[in-house]
Amino acid sequence: MSAVIASGSHRTDWFAVTAVVAAGMVAAMQVGKGLIAGPLLMADLGLDLTALGWITSVFAIVGVVGGMPAGAMVAAVGDRRMLAVGMSILLVGILFGAASPNFTLLILSRILEGFGFLLVVVAGPAILMRIVAPARSDIVFALWSCFMPAGMAIAMLSGPLFQSWQAIWWVNGLVALVSLLTVIAVISPSLAEPRASVAGLRADATTTLTSRGPVLLFCLFALFSLMSFTLSSFLPILLVTRMNVSLGAAGVLGALITFANVIGNLAAGTMLSRGVGRGRLVIIAATLMGATGIWIFLSQSGDTLTFALCVLFSAVGGLIPATLISTVPMLSPRPALAPMAMGLLMQGSNLGQLVGPVAVGAAIDAYGWTSGAAFIAAGAALSVFLATTLDRVLRNIAEGKA
Repeated sequence: MSAVIASGSHRTDWFAVTAVVAAGMVAAMQVGKGLIAGPLLMADLGLDLTALGWITSVFAIVGVVGGMPAGAMVAAVGDRRMLAVGMSILLVGILFGAASPNFTLLILSRILEGFGFLLVVVAGPAILMRIVAPARSDIVFALWSCFMPAGMAIAMLSGPLFQSWQAIWWVNGLVALVSLLTVIAVISPSLAEPRASVAGLRADATTTLTSRGPVLLFCLFALFSLMSFTLSSFLPILLVTRMNVSLGAAGVLGALITFANVIGNLAAGTMLSRGVGRGRLVIIAATLMGATGIWIFLSQSGDTLTFALCVLFSAVGGLIPATLISTVPMLSPRPALAPMAMGLLMQGSNLGQLVGPVAVGAAIDAYGWTSGAAFIAAGAALSVFLATTLDRVLRNIAEGKA
């Protein structure tokens, strides 16, 4: 079937949208599997919390370095082609990891997975910008922003069903293969011929990096990711040690907490489509994330309250990625630079993801769980400060276009 919807069309190809979102979820499962398999990896490979943090953070290293180059590749080669390439690299990395006998080879496989993940999460929105009718963009990008929590929730729910981390890897490889074949079958390439030159890409990168809008989104997403991964990276370990539950129960509870983020993402899409200010949504979400996150790390509340706070932290946090991702087309210097601006946004996301697990893991090893509160507090305060300018920047751009 054809998935090509011409630019400016008033129709949306929901089959293609579903395939794109599903590919993002499969990519996110590769992050989640590293979290839920944490206790198994610690037991089998003798890892500590800092080393375990690198299992997740290696994705972020690739993203911090390669976000904008990935956006440039999407613009130069084509969004559908790069999505398929990303899924293929992800599949190779998963299979290599499943066969890895030690920590060093496992890290190398995670680098491959990280590169594939990055191409998927940059190419996916580029396809959606092309095939989605403008009137549906806020809702569709809210659906897209669910890929991370939904994929991680699936990984956390399914992980405890397996007796070894290798089995988790092999099953994820099968799922990735199915997703790759679906992408090839359902999504057609853009009718426009991609064009690129070294000089042109350099100019595009300079324009993006010197534009206030994309840089603001980069900073806000970095802070959100820092807060989010400060908690989620060690959520299974926290549930097992603080609430004294089994690994299986931790997977279920962790999945419920992560799934609450999906509710926030979808709620953001609904509110944005009804005209709620984007800066206001980010301010509300960051404030509530800060309050609940600090409470989680500093208090010794009972199991029920701790779980409820984790759910609230995740749910309100979902307002932020949906808002920022759907704002990228509005703040891109020009439409052709949207993939590069999305790549910059992903660099911000991965910067927070990198700092969060590694720094918090080292802090928890040294000072205990309460040290995580400092990361949450700093991220929330800076997010509120920067978000106060978001609506003003959007308003200035709108007036300039007018």
